[in-house]
Amino acid sequence: MTTFTAWKFDTADGAQKAANALRAAQGDGLVKIVDHAVISWPQGADKPSMHHSHEDQWRGTGWGAFWGLLFGGLFFVPLLGAAVGAAAGAVSKAVAAVGISEDQMEAIRSQITVGTSLLCAVTENADLDRLGERLHGLHSTLVATNLTDAERSLLMETFD
Repeated sequence: MTTFTAWKFDTADGAQKAANALRAAQGDGLVKIVDHAVISWPQGADKPSMHHSHEDQWRGTGWGAFWGLLFGGLFFVPLLGAAVGAAAGAVSKAVAAVGISEDQMEAIRSQITVGTSLLCAVTENADLDRLGERLHGLHSTLVATNLTDAERSLLMETFD
């Protein structure tokens, strides 16, 4: 099953540490990483930054568009006001189409503050129990959305 997962960390570098653990878990056969992105908001920074991993070079541009849409929906569209209501609606509709609800977007948005970070991943065939053991002790909050086959097909079709 394909899963969109978001982990919030209490430190600005926690998500990067978790991304390293996730790649190690992939090497041990516990998960297949389709793609992932790290959002970090260090102390003293005016805004968060995002690093997209380009796990799948063939589909890298499409995944970049997905992560950019998600990042923009989380941090920039809410700040722009009613003048861009149509854009906000388009972002909400696009991320909802891949299994991320507006409530989940708002939950993630409200948790990511200065001094925290977020690891977002699209994975397949994860052993979530064993993967959770790998991330234990990194002071994280887990938010997961299991995508249906139809949602996965839409994600691949939209961002291929």
